[in-house]
Amino acid sequence: MSVLDYGGGAPFYYDYINAANGIVSPSTVHVKNTALQMYFQRYLLKKALSVYEWKFPKTWAKNYFLYVLYTWGFVAVVNTDKYGIIPQAAALKGYDVMYQPTNALIANPLLRGILEPRINSQCTVIKLQPDYSGVMDRINFYADMLALSAEAAGVNLLNSKLAYVFAASGKTAAESFKKLYDNIASGQPSAVVDKSLFNDDGSPNWQIFNQNIKQTYIAGDVLEDMRKWEMAFDTDFGIPNANTEKKERLTTDEVNIKAVEVKTWGELALEELRDGVERTRDMFGFTPEQLDVDWRFREEAEDGTRNTQPVGTI
Repeated sequence: MSVLDYGGGAPFYYDYINAANGIVSPSTVHVKNTALQMYFQRYLLKKALSVYEWKFPKTWAKNYFLYVLYTWGFVAVVNTDKYGIIPQAAALKGYDVMYQPTNALIANPLLRGILEPRINSQCTVIKLQPDYSGVMDRINFYADMLALSAEAAGVNLLNSKLAYVFAASGKTAAESFKKLYDNIASGQPSAVVDKSLFNDDGSPNWQIFNQNIKQTYIAGDVLEDMRKWEMAFDTDFGIPNANTEKKERLTTDEVNIKAVEVKTWGELALEELRDGVERTRDMFGFTPEQLDVDWRFREEAEDGTRNTQPVGTI
């Protein structure tokens, strides 16, 4: 399957929309293509981009490189006559005896023709995962879940407002009830009403429509669920996080299991990225100061050196 099948296409802008648009979400319930889902999509993608710290040549556009890498899954680096050594969004073609792609297919309106450089001899490919895939499917899943949760919280907050039902004998009485409610809702310490607004026995001619607000209020639980969704996202992408469901005692084994869970995808992705970076440095003569990738945050060891594990891991 070509990368183009995932909805990408030239030209690419500084934003990620061209690359991300059209990626299928694995969610069973969708709010995709709504402003709320796109809000969480952009938020989570930026969190994913924050996991690693990059060093790039000054002539490279960092946002272009990262958005193509994370949404398409890989980016090609090629030497061009006009622009020198640059990263480019590309498709893949051909296969060798190990069924690995042999050529990159680069189409850019500012380059002459369509380039088909051979991988590892005329260009390199820096990929995020072993299967050359991006992360927009997972990001869209979590964005869907967070958007659905946020929508549920908003609707519940709206429905949890205290409502009254007034029985009016005519238009004048109805307007009096409206005025009464407006005065009370605005915070006035007292309100004066006509006796005609009461029943013959002196009881008020209105009643509370929803008297079980506390029982139907779930916004707090939904917000807690949203935090759990985001914590699951952090764990999935190698971002250290704390377990919000605290236990009285947390054993060392439980802490270690959490640390391994956090590192699983992050270490795998970093291994793939480093392999592509090293191949690119070897082919084009970049130094580690010019092109490199590593964990963004690390703990300081007792001797002042940086540990090899990301912050929050054991």
